[in-house]
Amino acid sequence: MADERRAARGGFGRGDRGRGRGRGDRGRGRGRGRGRGRGGRDDEKEWVPVTKLGRLVKEGKIRSLEEVYLFSLPVKEFQIIDYFCKDKLNDEVMKIMPVQKQTSAGQRTRFKAFIAVGDSDGHVGLGVKCAKEVATAIRAAIVLAKLSVVPVRRGYWGNKVGMPHTVPSKITGQCGSVRVRLIPAPRGTGLVAAPATKKLLSMAGIKDCYTSSRGHTRTMGNFIKACFFALQATYGYLSPDLWRETHFLRSPYQEHTDFLAKAAKVVAKDDE
Repeated sequence: MADERRAARGGFGRGDRGRGRGRGDRGRGRGRGRGRGRGGRDDEKEWVPVTKLGRLVKEGKIRSLEEVYLFSLPVKEFQIIDYFCKDKLNDEVMKIMPVQKQTSAGQRTRFKAFIAVGDSDGHVGLGVKCAKEVATAIRAAIVLAKLSVVPVRRGYWGNKVGMPHTVPSKITGQCGSVRVRLIPAPRGTGLVAAPATKKLLSMAGIKDCYTSSRGHTRTMGNFIKACFFALQATYGYLSPDLWRETHFLRSPYQEHTDFLAKAAKVVAKDDE
């Protein structure tokens, strides 16, 4: 009788779902429905751009990511990257680590996720996010990785035969004490690198490369960031084949001023 009464009240029995201290029908334990799913409600909604760049992209006025990078336009919406890369963009969880903060009530643990995205064709991004739950951290890090996608310049080792396959020159990236150096390699060498660096290089579309690293490379976050900064610097070097005369073009914002002004008026009317 006492057991029945305790079960009806919630007690310490097992609820219908979950283990441990079940509260009647609502168990607090590891029940179903707390998976690490990356899909969210945001994917189902239709994209309504809120920036000038977003409106131009959705209307087809800007046809490639290279136009965005040419004029150094800041990307504030991750849907812009999805629009251009579509299904080519792959994401990879590089590391998930718990981080703690000492509070008056004790220690507060959160999870930090490092996510890399790339299309294996000259575009790569890295996102870092900290959240209370792993799934939330992963979802947010994917969005940040898409916003940080940068173009990666590829080149040749020796004769310029076939498609570019390695880095154009020796380049270095640094984060904390970790320094990563990327060195061009002959065709067929493959990626001579640590597993984490190898993933990032393959996502960037580099097939052959030597790497050299120094510092505390066990700090995986800094190691990944150093490699990303090195890839980011590939377009920072002005090699002789880029010494051509520059033909300046109008920015997409100037070229499509009338369209943007019209769109702004429509938005203003809707608000009224």
